[in-house]
Amino acid sequence: MIEDIPRERLTGPLRRDAVKKHVAAIHVSGRLSLLQRKLSNVLLLNAYDMLGEQAVFQIDAKTLSLMVGYNSNDTETLKTALRGLAETIAEWDMLDEKGRQEWGVSSLLSFATLKEGVCSYAYSPALAEKLRDPKVFALINLNIQRRFTSGHALALYENCYRFVRTGSTGWWPLETFRRLMGVNDSAYYETFKHLNAKIIKPAVAEVNKTSNIVVTPETRKRGRAVTDIRFLIEKNPQLAILDLDDGTGTRNAPVYERLRAIGISDRLARQWIGEHGEAAVTTKLAYVEGQGGVRHPARYLAAALRDDYRTVPEDAETVPAPQEASARSRRLRRVSELVAARTPTQRDADKRLFMARLSPADRADFERHGWMSPICHEGICDFWSELVPDAFEDA
Repeated sequence: MIEDIPRERLTGPLRRDAVKKHVAAIHVSGRLSLLQRKLSNVLLLNAYDMLGEQAVFQIDAKTLSLMVGYNSNDTETLKTALRGLAETIAEWDMLDEKGRQEWGVSSLLSFATLKEGVCSYAYSPALAEKLRDPKVFALINLNIQRRFTSGHALALYENCYRFVRTGSTGWWPLETFRRLMGVNDSAYYETFKHLNAKIIKPAVAEVNKTSNIVVTPETRKRGRAVTDIRFLIEKNPQLAILDLDDGTGTRNAPVYERLRAIGISDRLARQWIGEHGEAAVTTKLAYVEGQGGVRHPARYLAAALRDDYRTVPEDAETVPAPQEASARSRRLRRVSELVAARTPTQRDADKRLFMARLSPADRADFERHGWMSPICHEGICDFWSELVPDAFEDA
């Protein structure tokens, strides 16, 4: 079992309290298609825990397709998209930790393979080092990116979202902006009138309608010619619920500190509270503390949550277990097995992907009960059946 990566080495949304104002230091070609751009984000989410410590990463192809909203069995399209990522250049020009200027280029993926339904891939060591730095790269909400229908809009969202804490992208020369949008080699878009009508206005409209931020473009001129552009950024209150949880609320829960005190990692503590609810975790923690002399309370608590240990009153009659569990119980047990088989990163992604499907009322029940939610039971089974065909064949 892979140990949870220390919080100080997490990237993207998991480190939002450490995000600083920073230029768009890594420029990735905007010529990526919408599917390629979505794939690149899912692949990075799958890998970021172990960037710099693991060379090759894997994700099953069905999960990859599901997370980008691509439900086709057309593997040729997936191969084409992966080929495009391997042919795309990422370029950076920034100061290193000692204040020295560093310029570099790398392919976005050093390789990718598809074999027996599994996608294996890797980043170059130099790019992996940059991607794991939260000051440089911000992972975006995958539930939101699935909603985009335009590659230019998603490119604008990615390049604006990293500045959500500072409220502005800062000024970009139009040449830089055209490169970020992938139209720098088109003479047509050298005219700002065309760039504004075909790229900027449609992209801004989709970002503001689709995502958890609202962007407003501003331009700067030299004489009558527009030379620079920046985007002011605000949270979108209508879609804020889709934003990634940065852990602030969970870390304020009383049970969180108790979990940390017995050696539970930040990530696992937040995962348990989010999956089981504060009340359930508090109850199981009290159960473990009441056993006395437990040598490994963290392991004991994990088992108590997984197997639903509970205190039986002394005067309670012993009820024999039924010979055969109900179909619903078997499905619940199967869901628990499926969740347990996923990595922590995959579990986070699974929950966000499923919650994006739910109504506010169903989402509230899922937040309380996690994958054991009685209201969401049918939807949960459908979700896991999509992710793992024949998952409930024996249940």
